[in-house]
Amino acid sequence: MAAISEIQETTGQIIERFQQHAPVDIFGIAEALGLKVWEDDINPYSGKLTKDSVHGGISGYSVIVNAMEPLPRKRFTIAHEIAHFILHSDELAKGDIEETLYRGGLSDRLETEANKLAADILMPLSLIEKLIAEGMVTIEELANALEVSRTAIGIRLGASYAD
Repeated sequence: MAAISEIQETTGQIIERFQQHAPVDIFGIAEALGLKVWEDDINPYSGKLTKDSVHGGISGYSVIVNAMEPLPRKRFTIAHEIAHFILHSDELAKGDIEETLYRGGLSDRLETEANKLAADILMPLSLIEKLIAEGMVTIEELANALEVSRTAIGIRLGASYAD
């Protein structure tokens, strides 16, 4: 799994530019990477990354998020799909994105890698430390400031916490 510092320098710099203040501007990151984000009713999925000649950004890809989900879930989903775009471009280039990401033997590994990078994007440790130094010490305060779920920040901090 690649940390932000291990990603291609330009991409890492783009992400870090949007991580200076809480909440991380996930929409700004997507746009800066050339991805168009839009919402639709895509049940049962939370989101997907798709080659999109109609809605796609300058990269030609779109991130579609489930319009029915709460904002913290949408934010994590966008970060997760950005992570696929960054980490798995070789897999995406093989053809059918849904076939590559949702089926087949690589799915679990790819999903785990995307989740880890999504957490790193939305909840960078440097920003968490800054918020704690400013007096935000509870899971709820940090989750609210970062616009993530209590579960997500709990996992990020290694805490055992459930919504």
